[in-house]
Amino acid sequence: MTNIRKSHPLLKIINSSFIDLPTPSSISSWWNFGSLLGICLAIQILTGLFLAMHYTSDTMTAFNSVAHICRDVNYGWVLRYLHANGASMFFICLYLHIGRGLYYGSYMYKETWNIGVILLFAIMATAFMGYVLPWGQMSFWGATVITNLLSAIPYVGTYLVEWIWGGFSVDKATLTRFFAFHFLLPFIITALVMIHLLFLHETGSNNPTGIPSDMDMIPFHPYHTIKDILGLLIMIMILLALVLFTPDLLGDPDNYMPANPLNTPPHIKPEWYFLFAYAILRSIPNKLGGVLALVMSILVLLIIPLL
Repeated sequence: MTNIRKSHPLLKIINSSFIDLPTPSSISSWWNFGSLLGICLAIQILTGLFLAMHYTSDTMTAFNSVAHICRDVNYGWVLRYLHANGASMFFICLYLHIGRGLYYGSYMYKETWNIGVILLFAIMATAFMGYVLPWGQMSFWGATVITNLLSAIPYVGTYLVEWIWGGFSVDKATLTRFFAFHFLLPFIITALVMIHLLFLHETGSNNPTGIPSDMDMIPFHPYHTIKDILGLLIMIMILLALVLFTPDLLGDPDNYMPANPLNTPPHIKPEWYFLFAYAILRSIPNKLGGVLALVMSILVLLIIPLL
């Protein structure tokens, strides 16, 4: 009798993708971050779905709905802080994943790499819109400052900003559409991840030696699943330590104050994972120059395979 995982149509796909997948024997723990990103995405989607059941995207009630989740919903505070700190874990894994790809030359697989860069843009957009949703001081002013950057685009900039706002300032229409996109984008990201994996499994993984290792392949399971499980346990321990002991460590105190358009905070700064973008914008006096430098700092990743 043929093994069911090799005969059942659905199990056969899973088997060829995650169990019997030929993998270079030399790949190290640096290759764990791809699978950890998949786990992070699953955590964010699950916690986000439960948070969306109680959140209201209205400027009058958004801040109070987040407080209601934390205070009144059973284990709502766990969901909220898992989602908030999960975003930080997501970006830690993401930046390490990109760093590993650059160091070990994974960008030579152009299609896989380019889909990865598109994923980076989508994840950054999702994170930015998610940061606006609690409707605290930093949420409101962060949204105002970042969307205003588009006004630097000649001729159409001002119209583009007003179109995104849905009015003449960041208001209810902005919050509603940011919530809609924040809810929708993770599912688009999931589809892109599947395409990313499809290309990866078509070309095969890179390895630390940089030498094609067609003669030195081992099945993904159990040799690499063990490494992935160990990496997952370490990540979950760090995430739970953040959530249960210092949930506000990576947050901004100003975001515990309701949004007030008449009171500008002295220092408007983004979450730590966008500080590189903030540094680029602050270091270039010209507004349009700063925006172009910021976009190019990410688009340069698309050029690297051509060098």
